[in-house]
Amino acid sequence: MSYVFKTMDSPVGRLTLVGGDAGLAALLFGNDRASRRPFGEMTEEVRYPVLVKAQRELEEYFTGRRRTFTVKLDATGTDFQQLVWDALRTIPYGQTRSYGQIAEQIGRRTAVRAVGAANHANPIAIIVPCHRVIGSNGKLTGYAGGLHIKARLLALET
Repeated sequence: MSYVFKTMDSPVGRLTLVGGDAGLAALLFGNDRASRRPFGEMTEEVRYPVLVKAQRELEEYFTGRRRTFTVKLDATGTDFQQLVWDALRTIPYGQTRSYGQIAEQIGRRTAVRAVGAANHANPIAIIVPCHRVIGSNGKLTGYAGGLHIKARLLALET
């Protein structure tokens, strides 16, 4: 499969949107290591429909006019990762869940660390809201874009 990309500026920095015929495959932060998401050779396509829709929905999210996303997604991952990412999408706007609560939700209550690893591997941050997952003590834990971005996204939703 071949992928296309476009970049956009946002309140949390420059974002790179990656997609193809099957949907949006990744949302990368400016500091994200490209090797973490190997898509092979990509071409820049600023008018590619799924990327245009993703950008529009993200702009609406950042201005407080959107709470859920409808852009078609094409995240590649294991069955377990897909299960976790589906659970992340059920966390309502403005709310948080702990890794333990996500593990419980997917029926794997002892898989807290595996949930954390799947959360970290989420290729479509913000849209698949891994920023809404926090430690059981209520503290912010790792985030691909950095904890300052996680804090900013959570503040945006309050």
